Amino acid sequence: MSDTTGQEWWRTAVIYQVYPRSFADGNGDGTGDLKGVRDRIPYLADLGIDAIWLSPFYTSPLNDGGYDVADFRDVDPRFGTLADFDAMVADAHAAGLRVIVDIVPNHSSSEHKWFKEALAAGPGSPERERYLFRDSTVEGEPPNDWQSVFHGSAWTRVEDGQWYLHLFDSTQPDFNWEHEDVRAEFLDILRFWLDRGVDGFRIDVAHGMVKEAGLPALGAPQTIEMLGTTKAPYFDVDGVHDIYRTWRPVLDSYPGDRMAVAEAWVESPERRAMYVRHDELHQAFNFDLLLADFAAADYRKVIDAELAINATVGAPATWVLSNHDRPRHVTRYGDGEAGLARARAASLLMLALPGSAYVYQGEELGLNEVLDLPDEVLDDPTWKRSGGTDRGRDGCRVPLPWKSTGESLGFGTGGSWLPQPAFWSRLSAEAQDGVAGSTLELYRAALRARREHLPSDAITWLDGPADVLAFSNGSIRCVTNFGETPVALTELGTLEGDILVSSGPVAEGVLPANTTVWIG
Repeated sequence: MSDTTGQEWWRTAVIYQVYPRSFADGNGDGTGDLKGVRDRIPYLADLGIDAIWLSPFYTSPLNDGGYDVADFRDVDPRFGTLADFDAMVADAHAAGLRVIVDIVPNHSSSEHKWFKEALAAGPGSPERERYLFRDSTVEGEPPNDWQSVFHGSAWTRVEDGQWYLHLFDSTQPDFNWEHEDVRAEFLDILRFWLDRGVDGFRIDVAHGMVKEAGLPALGAPQTIEMLGTTKAPYFDVDGVHDIYRTWRPVLDSYPGDRMAVAEAWVESPERRAMYVRHDELHQAFNFDLLLADFAAADYRKVIDAELAINATVGAPATWVLSNHDRPRHVTRYGDGEAGLARARAASLLMLALPGSAYVYQGEELGLNEVLDLPDEVLDDPTWKRSGGTDRGRDGCRVPLPWKSTGESLGFGTGGSWLPQPAFWSRLSAEAQDGVAGSTLELYRAALRARREHLPSDAITWLDGPADVLAFSNGSIRCVTNFGETPVALTELGTLEGDILVSSGPVAEGVLPANTTVWIG
């Protein structure tokens, strides 16, 4: 674990994303829970991370994996209780780990008491003003042509004829962030969890709470690009920054340097940097590496742009290669042995960059995207709303393999809510523990070396062949061979020294294809 005891610990932290439903099952019901997280804290501490980020565990019908929240101040019984949460946080803090929790401010569940009150109260009521209810502009038609991220119209009609907006599933009505009740409610929610000791928040759809006045039509129906960079009247509207300027003083009022990171899919690095100005949030995910091809030129372009624009606002870069919404990078980079080699190389490069890095559960095991889940087990709302044409995100949410044997490979005693591939027994934490060259031991070694040679705020690019990226950062010199031809390190000039860690074998000073090495 890096030294995160001082101020602004989040500037250099390695933060591990836990998707609780799929991490570890502590009570044997087939679903991951907070007890499972608590039981695995020694594993996480040994891995060498600095903080845990928990995806939603709040009371929810789980129509969207917990991102449809019915009660923002309680734990869903399937995940445990508030007492379980408090015990997990206490154990994490005792192990030197901080805890970040998801907050979902764009929408609630349709089971939220406010939405139930809105439906009961009828058109024109104060209760409906907390959401975005509208009348048809053309008889029988939705108020505009916006489409849901999960396919289909972004509007659902209720019995009295009005429509409500939901950028996601119809069970996730969007809040009206122009309403003072909504703004006050979320300030109180922040304080509720800060009072329970959380160290920060990951803000879901941080770019989506404010919509352009009048909800202007697009002109032609199109699917909302949640994971894209197209400017639209429902994403990255300037009014979101007024909200974060009211959140920052709340975070600053608590001891321990609490923080917030934005999930903000925006059209440019310049727009993303606006979220991390000094009076707003602390971090904003850079998803550009997550979207980039495994190529030296693509990586160089992303890295240069991120470091340059963040320097203008004094914010750290924030890197990510996989998460709960995107295919795992082993599979994105080709799957099989080649995909795993590229994924390991990319991860080691990412961990050498200045700023903070986010690791998605299971990437330290080299897990792949599960592409062959049976149709009948798919749970993502995208699958149903697309009419079975978009398989959704379940492939990156398959429960983790902890053991090499057993019904659910150690996930729990009651099976797992999604089936695991049989070959994952060879990728389990048990199978890789202590095995030289395993992906788990690579991550452990990299995080130890990162702690000892903590990256600085800037890098210096070193000369190299076209398919090679080489840079120095602090006392680390990082070299990645993106090409298919081995490269002699002597060709790179000033790279004499000891190999601290490598993503693949390096023999006689030759760096193989799809390999990263750190030299100290």
